[in-house]
Amino acid sequence: MEPGSAVSAVRSQRVLCGEEILPAVIVIKEGKIHSVLPDSEASAHLVRKVLDVGDSLVMPGIVDCHVHVNEPGRTDWEGYWTATRAAAAGGITTIADMPLNTIPPTTTLKNFNEKLCAATGQCFVDTAFWGGVIPGNQLELKPMLQAGVAGFKCFLIHSGVEEFPHVTDADLHEAMKQLQGTNSVLLFHAEQELPHPVAEKRDPQEYSTFLKSRPDIMELEAIHNVIEFCLQYQVRCHIVHLSSAEPLELIRAAKQAGAPLTVETTHHYLNLSAENIPGRATQFKCCPPIRSTANKELLWSALKAGDIDMVVSDHSPCTPDLKCLDNGDFTQAWGGISSLQFGLSLFWTSASKRGFSFSDAARLLCEEPARLCRLDNQKGSLIPGHDADLVIWDPEKEFTVNEDNIHHKNKLTPYLGRVLRGMVRFTIVRGQVVYSHGSFSSQPLGKHLLIQDKATTSV
Repeated sequence: MEPGSAVSAVRSQRVLCGEEILPAVIVIKEGKIHSVLPDSEASAHLVRKVLDVGDSLVMPGIVDCHVHVNEPGRTDWEGYWTATRAAAAGGITTIADMPLNTIPPTTTLKNFNEKLCAATGQCFVDTAFWGGVIPGNQLELKPMLQAGVAGFKCFLIHSGVEEFPHVTDADLHEAMKQLQGTNSVLLFHAEQELPHPVAEKRDPQEYSTFLKSRPDIMELEAIHNVIEFCLQYQVRCHIVHLSSAEPLELIRAAKQAGAPLTVETTHHYLNLSAENIPGRATQFKCCPPIRSTANKELLWSALKAGDIDMVVSDHSPCTPDLKCLDNGDFTQAWGGISSLQFGLSLFWTSASKRGFSFSDAARLLCEEPARLCRLDNQKGSLIPGHDADLVIWDPEKEFTVNEDNIHHKNKLTPYLGRVLRGMVRFTIVRGQVVYSHGSFSSQPLGKHLLIQDKATTSV
């Protein structure tokens, strides 16, 4: 079936139905899942344009709620056209775009409207938007919420860009007061500067130099602070890109104490290890840093136990020059990893070796990210009434990441040359094929997802 086509039904011998994989037909009407029928009962319901995918696995489309698209303002880094095509190629049907690395940042209603204009007509998958909390913008939060942002993000440490400054405790108190009584969520980049950082003269071309500059205690202290705010205000809080396993005990205790707290980790923390990062290989730099193999295995255990709620890309690309490839200086290079297109395959390559099931994948990559964005009433599950967002893929098929099959604007990624397991065949957004076997729909078919917050719209 050609990209751009509308699909009335999808048949497969392997459809994820709750916890089970069954032969089934997904019937689609007006872009929604109408029904999921056992294959043996489906004949009477089928009409034209049935897509029969044999034994390829049909799952809910991936929801990646942590993506830096960088438009407007830094479109040489990425942009909606390339980011959402890369997402579609990776089986992602919904992204949520972060509020920073764009110029202007999404910290006012005016800036949010500017971003919406920039994204219009460019998105191949559905796109939601995060707002930002910075010092002094607390009175912008409810207007942005009423306009449809999914929630807000803040930094407890320098963000890396001057136009998105980090917040103090006083700023957080003001923001929390604005968000109390809403259904919104505040996302935290949870690292805090140490009062007396250890100054060591070390080789900037060695990864260990950078790693020692961002020790686990920076995450531990920040998360302790977040939990105090979460418990005090009972506003939904979310830890983005947890890299250290040390705060997991704190996180478990906070959840048990009733904190409305969720936590994500990323594909790079689950797939890469500090011991294997060569000198000068600045494509591996991100903040917080990739840590040890032992730490990585503790993150996998926390995923299995439910202490970490979801897995995302934190796609944060830049131009090659900002990675300081010429001198290999980890201390000066931009901190961010490009991986949006490969999230499903990265996850499954490692998760399948650790006893994770397809239903685990759907929970961690689809259901929970949709819930975080307040999209779980329409995204993330194969149930009647939800959007007909599907990824159709071959979990056993392997492929090698190379520049020719990367659809991000900038091809630099630590995964170049890596063999991954899980090949996407089709990506379907609201019943329309946006990606098929390497080809895209001729026109972008994604839409903006503006979330209605009942608590603010009724004020």
